[in-house]
Amino acid sequence: MTNLHRLSIRELSEGLQQGKFSSRELTQHYLKRIEKIDAQVKSYVTVTPELALSQADAADAAIKAGNAIALAGIPLAHKDIFCTQGVRTSAGSKMLDNFISPYDATVVTKAKAAGLVTLGKVNMDEFAMGSTSESSYYGATKNPWNLDYVPGGSSGGSAAVVAADLAPFATGTDTGGSIRQPASFCGLTGLKPTYGRVSRFGIIAFASSLDQAGPMARSAEDCAYLMNVIAGHDAKDSTSVDKEVDNYVANLNATSVKGLRIGIPKQYFNVAGLAADVKARVEESLKKLEDMGAILVEVDLNMVEAYVPTYYLIAPAEASSNLSRYDGVRYGYRCENPVDLMDLYKRSRSEGFGEEVKRRILIGTYALSAGYYDAYYVKAQKVRRLIQQDFLKAFEQVDVIAAPSAPTTAYKIGANLSPTEMYLGDVYTLAVNLAGLPAINAPVGLDDHNLPVGLQLIGNYWSESQLLSIVHQYQQNTDFHTQRAAIAEENA
Repeated sequence: MTNLHRLSIRELSEGLQQGKFSSRELTQHYLKRIEKIDAQVKSYVTVTPELALSQADAADAAIKAGNAIALAGIPLAHKDIFCTQGVRTSAGSKMLDNFISPYDATVVTKAKAAGLVTLGKVNMDEFAMGSTSESSYYGATKNPWNLDYVPGGSSGGSAAVVAADLAPFATGTDTGGSIRQPASFCGLTGLKPTYGRVSRFGIIAFASSLDQAGPMARSAEDCAYLMNVIAGHDAKDSTSVDKEVDNYVANLNATSVKGLRIGIPKQYFNVAGLAADVKARVEESLKKLEDMGAILVEVDLNMVEAYVPTYYLIAPAEASSNLSRYDGVRYGYRCENPVDLMDLYKRSRSEGFGEEVKRRILIGTYALSAGYYDAYYVKAQKVRRLIQQDFLKAFEQVDVIAAPSAPTTAYKIGANLSPTEMYLGDVYTLAVNLAGLPAINAPVGLDDHNLPVGLQLIGNYWSESQLLSIVHQYQQNTDFHTQRAAIAEENA
């Protein structure tokens, strides 16, 4: 079969279980596509054909024996921030270019237990710091819709592999929008779960109180299948919450859009820099949901101006602490011929980290330093609580909150945005992480340059099933999620 990459996760599962094709055939199909196309997209950092084929053979044996579970044999790509035993795990950095992980992240362990096949590790902004995937040590990944544009970030590689049909779905992480924004830029569905819903064990840390793993795929249904695998409590992660996990696939039709109250924050639609065509597509998608029976309710979110400064104090402060472990002593990059210990530290870190990472370490170290800790970091944490309360007040009136996922569509590669311009591009996503809420991106059309536009729906705590259900029903009534990127169409 030549069009296996066009099948949904459900169709792939049924095809494997019914013997229409084997996992080895499916895996080889994707490996051939990667070999043919990925030199243009540059989404994979490491391809693991031997591992993939051995896992595929194991899945085929389990299917043949009649004891395979639903997703056995389906290929998957992991963001290169998830530790994967025996495979290089770089976090997109020179600092970890030589790091072969001795253990698996819990998300990887769960994927293996489900019989999923690891195709490889995909590109990302260095240490998940960035919105374009251009800060990677391995160079920029390109947007499959137009190779002159970025795929977003930091999970840009995860978005690009799915948009180019180089993997059926992928794992990503979201610290301030790093699943939702690239999903928006690449025309995909991407879910950022409630903080604590998916284990962070084995995820290379950026900002520990903000990082959260989640699925990226074409549709809400495909995301639901991956959420069924990766969600749940993990004793190895102290921030993981011991709360019953939904069956996300079974619940896809559990929430009725009819009567659903969708909050429209007027402040979000008056943000400077919101592109007219993005605003138009988002408003059209809300009109569609209204036609399906939803009720649009205007709400106030009064802390919008505080989102960016609050996030860019807290996240760099945590990054400064987390990245202090990369000192050239224990593992990772080490400079050559240091003259003494201080020289080893200075040159290993100066040479091993890229510009954006160094910028955030400096900001974070400054915010945590004596004399500034109370003035900056403590104050930011207080404002963070006000942002959370702002959302909770809105949820007293509505079921979900709607917003654009990003104020613009994808940027051109090499656009050389200033750090401030790049940070302001996250205005719609940051607050969700600060509050620990779940949110989802759904593709809702194209802009005037044929680049995807995304709608973001923000839910109350633990409402992942509801978000997936709403988007699933929207996708039953639209076809935006089925539209293919240019490079995928050319290589159908």
